[in-house]
Amino acid sequence: MRRLTLAPFTAARLPEVQPWFEHPEVRRWLGGPEWPARGLSLLDEGLGEMFRGRRVLRTHSWVALDRDRRVVAHVGGEVYDRWCRYRETPDGPVITGAEPGPAMGLAYVVDPRRWGGGAGRGTLAAVVAEPAVADVVVFAAGIEPGNVASVRCATAAGFAPGDPEPDFEGIVYYLWRRPAYASTTSTTGR
Repeated sequence: MRRLTLAPFTAARLPEVQPWFEHPEVRRWLGGPEWPARGLSLLDEGLGEMFRGRRVLRTHSWVALDRDRRVVAHVGGEVYDRWCRYRETPDGPVITGAEPGPAMGLAYVVDPRRWGGGAGRGTLAAVVAEPAVADVVVFAAGIEPGNVASVRCATAAGFAPGDPEPDFEGIVYYLWRRPAYASTTSTTGR
């Protein structure tokens, strides 16, 4: 697949993305058609607040466009002041492995008609190259271990598990670090 470009995800783009959430696999891993609409309504909620040991700095939401300007994927997430591993225990939250940010937590979905053609890998590559997140040093895609297609997509884009053990919600975070930053931190996740 050729290089993809990103455009803001707006209410006008909702009809292009929402039908993907009728697909059983998309529904299984992300939820039903209400998911992208809910994301739009919450786009700027929680700015400045703490979320799982990280302060929310801003949010981004895009669609990925192919060379013919057709929407092939939706991607977005929050940018935080740092990255850390968070878990909940009977004694309260525990934060480990904190490292400086900014860091971005990502969620993405590819048009089911485009699965297997490189649109997911191209979307993740477009995100890490996006000027609006040029300050982000750690990108984290949270993936359930059973979502083999998403794991393959993230690893093909250069992401690697920050910790192979799922967190308290059963999620493994696949990390991609900017090359200059990666040489000064962990060697996992590039």
